[in-house]
Amino acid sequence: MSTTPTSRVAIIIAAKDEQARITATVRAALQLPEADLVIVVDDGSTDRTAAAAGEAGAVVVSHARNRGKAAAMETGAIAIAAIESQENDHRSPRALLFLDADLEESATQAGPLIEPVVSGAADVTIAVLPTQHTAGGGRGLVVDLARTGIARATGWAPRQPLSGQRCLTRRAFDAARPLAPGWGVETGMTIDLLRQGFRLLEVDVTIHHRVTGTDWRAQLHRGKQYRDVLRALATRGIRPSLPARLRRS
Repeated sequence: MSTTPTSRVAIIIAAKDEQARITATVRAALQLPEADLVIVVDDGSTDRTAAAAGEAGAVVVSHARNRGKAAAMETGAIAIAAIESQENDHRSPRALLFLDADLEESATQAGPLIEPVVSGAADVTIAVLPTQHTAGGGRGLVVDLARTGIARATGWAPRQPLSGQRCLTRRAFDAARPLAPGWGVETGMTIDLLRQGFRLLEVDVTIHHRVTGTDWRAQLHRGKQYRDVLRALATRGIRPSLPARLRRS
């Protein structure tokens, strides 16, 4: 499904308690030549995330309480639409580039996600990150669940189905709404857009983010991810099979 190309990009960064990293991430994002607007949605932080983001040059919108990633993404898009309504220059809406708050300086490497979208070659680009050898990480159960579920729903098996670094046209974003709640947002978005005929493209980039560890907090986080991805699949009529590594021989 082709869309009208645009030359402008707005960056949306959802952040919660990221005061240690948000400054570097915002400053790096502002270096991307196509981006003329960076929005940080402070999703109920209890630290100086909002203040640090504003000091770094972002427009900051805050949630009074934590509402989750999907809600932060929607809030960011609404804020950009409000800003554009005041510009009164009749240009096409900006494409949206979603970046994680913990990318720090590597956010400058997100440029390859932008070109296919602004040129009209793709409606959505999804970042494929290099393997990170930092100690930690899980067993890949959530990734397997998302990948097999998307493949069952659409016939396409993405390499990194949970990647949150995505650039998309405003038309594609609007078509994906309402977003799947919580950590199921990327899985739900991918299925919904492919089913509607939008063109998705995975792009290799050299950005990196914080690796989730193996302590009880990390395991709890993965449990929430698994629950939310499973819910996103179920609401779209998909019942993925149990990952092969967990099946009985």
